[in-house]
Amino acid sequence: MKLRMARNSIFAILLRSAWWISAAIAAAIVIAANALLPPQYFGFGAFAAFPFVIIAGIALYKQLQRPSEARVAEIENAARAMSWQAFSQALADAFTRDGSQVETLNGDPRADFALTRNGRRAVVAARRWKASRTGLEALRELVAAREAHAAQECIYVAMGDLSEQAARYAKQEQVHLLQGPELARLAPRFAQAR
Repeated sequence: MKLRMARNSIFAILLRSAWWISAAIAAAIVIAANALLPPQYFGFGAFAAFPFVIIAGIALYKQLQRPSEARVAEIENAARAMSWQAFSQALADAFTRDGSQVETLNGDPRADFALTRNGRRAVVAARRWKASRTGLEALRELVAAREAHAAQECIYVAMGDLSEQAARYAKQEQVHLLQGPELARLAPRFAQAR
């Protein structure tokens, strides 16, 4: 059984926040323990800050790994300049480097790749990556492909925005959107692949 942190727990929220917020909470706990507890109990009170120090370290590491806005823009521009053949090959290589087994779905116009990783299967639609706005129909096709290929997940690669209806549908159907920083993290070599 894989343990998952609740999305809105204090630690999950802090992991998505700036690292220094967790560090400030840890410092506040230590200061409060020093001010409010007798000296013999200070260690116990200060130990309550330990989880926040760990969360601050994890958040800092994640934030250092995140590409800068300039890098994200560079990778998006490089991807937009690619032909479909070059983009699909670069994306397949990126998924392979990330630890997935990649299968190209040539016979299915709804999805481009099937990924297998740790026994889980995902279908990926990337053919409309240059579209400035994605509508509902493309996501419906991807969800149908997920069901047709007996996949647990579906991933939609997009450089542009989603319509309001498409964004609601993606959330409802648990379509993972691969855009911006996440695409830059997955495929940092797009700029060289042109």
